[in-house]
Amino acid sequence: MRSKRLAKRIALCLLLQATPCTPLCPPRQCQAADPSPSADLLKNCKTAVFLGDSITFSGQYVQYVETALRLSLPDRPDLQILNLGLSSETVSGLSEDGHAGGKFPRPNLHERLARVLKKTKPDLIFACYGMNDGIYLPLEESRFGAFKEGIRKLHREAEAAGAKIVHLTPPSFDPGPGEKPGAFNYNATLDAYSTWLIEQRSEGWNVIDLHFPMNREIQIRREADPEFRFARDRIHPNSEGHWVMAREILRALALPTEDFTQNPAHTQLLGLVRTRSDLFKLAWLSETGHQRPGVPNGLPLPDANAEAAKIAEQIQSLIRTQAK
Repeated sequence: MRSKRLAKRIALCLLLQATPCTPLCPPRQCQAADPSPSADLLKNCKTAVFLGDSITFSGQYVQYVETALRLSLPDRPDLQILNLGLSSETVSGLSEDGHAGGKFPRPNLHERLARVLKKTKPDLIFACYGMNDGIYLPLEESRFGAFKEGIRKLHREAEAAGAKIVHLTPPSFDPGPGEKPGAFNYNATLDAYSTWLIEQRSEGWNVIDLHFPMNREIQIRREADPEFRFARDRIHPNSEGHWVMAREILRALALPTEDFTQNPAHTQLLGLVRTRSDLFKLAWLSETGHQRPGVPNGLPLPDANAEAAKIAEQIQSLIRTQAK
């Protein structure tokens, strides 16, 4: 029965890919409001780690989430938010021929995951994979299977390390308004990956949907502006797209979702959070190790901790001042 359901889902997605001008609207089963994993996930959390590809490595949505947490939980200054996203990475272990001009294959999360878990000792993990895992090709069973097995392995190993894990569906791939009729739209592959992740809620998984809300947001905005895009290169969202991602995470965690990113009152706070996040990101990537060329070396962890402590004091001082 399960294999028949899987075959039907794959057939549906393949049909969508073959349909001219594949729309960004979500499948019917994914249009319901995202059930909240609830703020209880943060209750006893001391260290939260974000894992993902270049979208996570760029870090805006992570920084927005952290800034909102600092504003909403001013009595939790010791809550650590660590961004260990790595550009080009997959959870499936797949890599296309000639990736990066043939210079290196895509790094595999599972090459470094055990070190990340051992060294960071996270209480909570947010994992955002899928964009690279379909290798920018139509939905195909073996690639889909590698993605699912990679996600399941991540889930098992996170739980074995004593961490709760929240899976994030991948952001939208947007070919833009100039898409040619009948052209393959990679977002249909990501629709299938996201749908499968959402289905794992029935297994008790915490899954926050970023993909279909972003699809809807693009569709709404394009009605007002036919040239609208979050990602000029189709893949990497701009700051507005990152805010949509952060908003869905905050909503699922039962935290305020008012857009503070354009509020001058929070510009300084966001800047401090960004500086600290980037400092820790490079330090922890160097500390835990990886196989992705071109990532700058970070400070030794003791030096990074010392610098981060100074910034943390500035963050707390600013929050206290704003609260008066």
